Amino acid sequence: MRTVLKQFNDTVTVDVAKSKHAKGKGRPVPTGEAGLTLLEMIVVLVIIAIVAGLVTMNVVGRPDQARVTTTKTNLVTLSSALTTYRLDNGQYPSTTQGLKALVEKPTTPPLPTAWPDGGYVRIDPVDAWGNPYVYESTGSSFTLKSLGRDGKPGGEGLDADLDSRDR
Repeated sequence: MRTVLKQFNDTVTVDVAKSKHAKGKGRPVPTGEAGLTLLEMIVVLVIIAIVAGLVTMNVVGRPDQARVTTTKTNLVTLSSALTTYRLDNGQYPSTTQGLKALVEKPTTPPLPTAWPDGGYVRIDPVDAWGNPYVYESTGSSFTLKSLGRDGKPGGEGLDADLDSRDR
C-alpha cells in the first residue's frame, strides 16, 4: 500500500467580484429579518435600566449594613480586650476610666498592676458611625454597646442599639 502525500499550498486566491460575500451579493435579507426596530431597541434599553435600578438599590443599602457588621465585630474585639485587661489586672477598667484604659495606661484608681507596652488596643474605640461606645463597669462585670446610626438610646433597624452581649 502506498501513501501519497500532497503538497500544502498556503496561498489562497479569491476573486472578489465572484465572491458571494462581496458587497451587493449574497442572499437577500427578508423583510422580517431586517434587524432591530427602534421599538425593540427602546424595550431593550428599558429592561437594562430596570435591571440597573434593581442592582443599584441592592448596593446602595449595603454601606449601613457593613457598618452594623463592623460595629458588631468591634464589640467582640473590645470585649476580648476588656477580658484580657481583667485577667491581667484583676478587674475591668472603671466606668470613669472607660475604654481609654485599653489605649493609655490609666492614671486614676484603680491603677492597673500589669499594663502592657502599647496597650490593649491601638486607637480610641468608636463605632462605625464615629460615635463613642457606651461603657459601664462594676469592676467584676461590664456592659458595652453602640447606640447605632443615630447615636441615641433605643431605636429600630439601623438606629437600634448594638450590645456586646448580643452575638
